[in-house]
Amino acid sequence: MYSILSSLLLLVTPFFLLVIAIVAKILFTLIQQRLSPLRHLPGPPSPSLFMGNLGEMHDQENTNLVARWEELYGSTFVYRGFLGGCRLMTTDPVAVAHILGNAYDYPKPDFIRTALATMAAGYDGLLTVEGDMHRKQRKILAPAFSSTHIKSLTPIFWAKATQLRDIWLTEIDSSEDAEGHEKGVSRIDVLVWLGRATLDVIGLAGFGYSFNSLTDDTNELANAFGVIFSTARKFRMITILQVWFPFLRRFRRNNTTMIQATNTMRRIGLELIEEKRRAVEEEMHSKIAAEKKANGDQDMGIQGDKTTLGRDLLSVLIRSNRLATSPEQQMSVNEVLCQISTFIAAGHETTASAMTWCLYALARDAMVQKKLRAALLEVEQGVDSPATRGPSFDTCSGDEPHLEHQRHELTNRIMQCEYLDWVVRESLRVHAPVTNTMRVCMREEDHIPVQDGGFADREGRRRCGISVKKGDIISVPIQAINKSETLWGEDAQLFRPERWASPPADIKAIPGLYSNTLTFLNGNPLGGNRACIGYKFALIEIKIFLYVLLKDMQFSIDPSMVIEKRVNVVTRPFVKSEPDSGNQMPLHISRATGSTSLPSVSVPYDLARPPTLAPPHPPRGPCAAPVTHR
Repeated sequence: MYSILSSLLLLVTPFFLLVIAIVAKILFTLIQQRLSPLRHLPGPPSPSLFMGNLGEMHDQENTNLVARWEELYGSTFVYRGFLGGCRLMTTDPVAVAHILGNAYDYPKPDFIRTALATMAAGYDGLLTVEGDMHRKQRKILAPAFSSTHIKSLTPIFWAKATQLRDIWLTEIDSSEDAEGHEKGVSRIDVLVWLGRATLDVIGLAGFGYSFNSLTDDTNELANAFGVIFSTARKFRMITILQVWFPFLRRFRRNNTTMIQATNTMRRIGLELIEEKRRAVEEEMHSKIAAEKKANGDQDMGIQGDKTTLGRDLLSVLIRSNRLATSPEQQMSVNEVLCQISTFIAAGHETTASAMTWCLYALARDAMVQKKLRAALLEVEQGVDSPATRGPSFDTCSGDEPHLEHQRHELTNRIMQCEYLDWVVRESLRVHAPVTNTMRVCMREEDHIPVQDGGFADREGRRRCGISVKKGDIISVPIQAINKSETLWGEDAQLFRPERWASPPADIKAIPGLYSNTLTFLNGNPLGGNRACIGYKFALIEIKIFLYVLLKDMQFSIDPSMVIEKRVNVVTRPFVKSEPDSGNQMPLHISRATGSTSLPSVSVPYDLARPPTLAPPHPPRGPCAAPVTHR
């Protein structure tokens, strides 16, 4: 009898300890929330004791929720999170500058870092590390993202943009009457195809790896990344519980599949690192030997990054890492490994989303599209354009200097094209790929400054700053600030590139890294720089793709089709009347007037709904994650 009781006690004790731990966690959270100074701020009523306002925030990009809250409660207010906890949301540009500028005192909350790590960035990647480790990594990565180095990668952008154009032109030229569409007009899901093209770009430019996603769906690394990315946690009750009780994460769905995919990424990633490391070592030794011989055996060291081999970001990272003055200033193998998945996640999904929404905006505004095409055709006048109709990147990347010079000149002209710049700025403002970022205060207490005039608390009293305590969670609504009528004017919701001819003076208060928008986060690093390190890479890639595609093709959309937004890591479109088709952006594409480009490829798939290539775009559904964070 005693042994039976002892066995029961051994079984029951862990259960009771677990219950006690859960209850203690909940009580601690409730007490912390009750003592937060944020409780004095106004905000919308909470429809759920457990979920707060999180449910209605799920569809905020289609309901203009934040703007409506701002109109009711001012620029600084609170909404309710888990168990009714107050979370600060502010569109005040002075407050936003303080929060984002002091990045290491306002890092991402642990549950956001865990979510990003799970979604492929890894726990030691640039997106997820904080403090001194982040500062070290950013310093090592900086040479790979310099303007000069990114320009050296543009042949890859040209090659993949041209390949995508040729695939679409082949489909257009061979189209027949179908579904009431005239010959020479094809319905193509641009979201999927731009995702493939940008994956190919980041594979080659990021670490010299060929995904070949535009023509092949069997790549092992691409499929592994697709599994990891598409099984990102959804917006369910269990998601909230896993945030607060980490032991529940072991019960996630698809754990076995995720483990296998993660192992595949790790194996291939380590092989890539070792391959690049050997190539860099051999190159550096050869360079040093040549310099010693030329300078009478005097040791010249390494004179910056003047190499001709290994131009991909990973090779530059390894060279930069090797030049660190001490082991403490170098990245570990695992840190370098995490950068590979970070390159893929951050360098492909966001850019594909940005280009998709830009083509959507142009498809809806024929006059802007026509004006942009005319500007692009004017850009190439006087420049023979081998970049889009000559030899491929593989055959002219150094053997034909005159072609390289012409391509370089055309790239420079494209980057200086004023109207193209206006279109890209406006698209990134109205359709930011990342719509929100979340931070947590790690100072014991702080007084966040606000604009002159302050704001009213829930009692109607004027306050000249926001009081916060350690552990208080803050949301910065990137998209809402980018489209704020207070800052941008009454037409802030509209896509109007001409606004950049004379932008409103009020936007100067926005601490944006790029064009007074928060699309790439802030440009005022006071205590830590969390702005997008690859924004120059993205801008050049987007502009080259738009040049190649718009010059030869015109885009339109069925006027009766309603496109809505769903946010799952990045903002993706779906057709409201076709909910079962998942994320898609079907546009009607035809040859532009005067286009004479001859495609040199065959169409590998049905372009209307091609088979999903890795990384697959997670299906749109009621459980899609409501926000994502940089």
